[in-house]
Amino acid sequence: MQLAEVFKALGEPVRLRLFALLADQAEICVCHLTDALQLPQSTVSRHLGVLRHAGLATTRRDGKWMHYQLAGDIPSELRLLLQNAHDTQAQLSADLQRLNSSRNC
Repeated sequence: MQLAEVFKALGEPVRLRLFALLADQAEICVCHLTDALQLPQSTVSRHLGVLRHAGLATTRRDGKWMHYQLAGDIPSELRLLLQNAHDTQAQLSADLQRLNSSRNC
């Protein structure tokens, strides 16, 4: 994992929001991420592809659904930083709230 590639991937607001949601969940379906971010599936999938290419996320296919999770070698400091960001970033907090509502359907 190249540090410059990691920061480049996280430098885009949508990808940072996705990464923060992934840091909060063990594994999550793209359909729930689209609900949480209120963005089209194609946009979310494109940004998840960048995170995957940077080595930040991994995938698992279940029928027609793709499930994402953080890669296992993400530094714990980066995970902690993003988990704590939910308390200070209104957008990330709102995303997490919508995600949790979406998953309880």
